[in-house]
Amino acid sequence: MNKSRKTDTAAENGRFAYNGLERVIHERARLSIMTSLIAHPEGLLFGDLKDLCALTDGNLSRHIDVLKEAGLIEVWKGLKNNRPQTLCRLSDDGRRRFTEYINVLESVVNDAVSAEAAERAADKKITEGWSPV
Repeated sequence: MNKSRKTDTAAENGRFAYNGLERVIHERARLSIMTSLIAHPEGLLFGDLKDLCALTDGNLSRHIDVLKEAGLIEVWKGLKNNRPQTLCRLSDDGRRRFTEYINVLESVVNDAVSAEAAERAADKKITEGWSPV
């Protein structure tokens, strides 16, 4: 194998690994929470976040705990109209990591679209001159 072939193979190794897709964010409910919070930089009250993500109280609480432990969100407690309230918002690190995650997710979509277009073009060449029976 010549040297340029080795370099090409090395560049392709792990090409589709998408290491930036953090597992803690990638879960559907947590992705919903993170997306809701990035769209509301001032944060969201627990009830509003629950409605936006269509989660139960217990389910949302558990996912908030996971995101908080990972350092992705901050949780604030306070009173509003003499009622206890919980405010959630992205941490600075959470905003940075979520943005990186979205960039990697964008490359997943771009790679899939490119692969689909290439497959269609190849399929067209293969079936050129043929007709279905």
